[in-house]
Amino acid sequence: MSDQKIRILVVDDHPVLRDGVAAILQNQADMEMVGEARNGGEAVERFRALRPDVTLMDLQMPGMNGVDAIAAIRTEYPGARIIVLTTYAGDVQAVRALKAGALGYLLKNSLRTELIEAIRDVHRGKRRVQRDVADEIALHVVDEALTEREIAILRLVAIGKANKQVGAELGLSEETIKGHLKNIFSKLDVSDRTHAVTVAARRGIIEL
Repeated sequence: MSDQKIRILVVDDHPVLRDGVAAILQNQADMEMVGEARNGGEAVERFRALRPDVTLMDLQMPGMNGVDAIAAIRTEYPGARIIVLTTYAGDVQAVRALKAGALGYLLKNSLRTELIEAIRDVHRGKRRVQRDVADEIALHVVDEALTEREIAILRLVAIGKANKQVGAELGLSEETIKGHLKNIFSKLDVSDRTHAVTVAARRGIIEL
């Protein structure tokens, strides 16, 4: 019977989370945890060695992050079935992970209620995106995306740099930076720098 089980690889830099997932899977007759990894680089190596049926992948990890690991695994193994397991409900980050090749996207607070069914769905080749995240994606689907330059400006604003310093760092005039910030505020539907940084971080556009 054991060869009929869904073989699962768990990737997360927190041992407590990996242990928690292991405990949930232990009670399932049709699943077994075959390996674990602490970061994206390890995830790629463990995937090669184990060829799991389903991989549970965190996004924020030291070294190679989850999105890069998903892309690397899917490039090598296009049939890989990967579910993101994260604390971040941000639509931009979720879309990034799904575009990289994830089939599922779950928040860690739903482990006990959704994980098992999500694993079964993704193992069958279905997509499974948690409702809160799907709603967030739908809410922003028609929004105009920030450009790479606007994101670079926002990252510098987030670490407390003034317009003049941002301009000096990017080789742009202070006036140009002000113009970009005006566009950023409009796209994010905010009226000031602090709110822009908060919204961008919540949606996964930048990391704080």
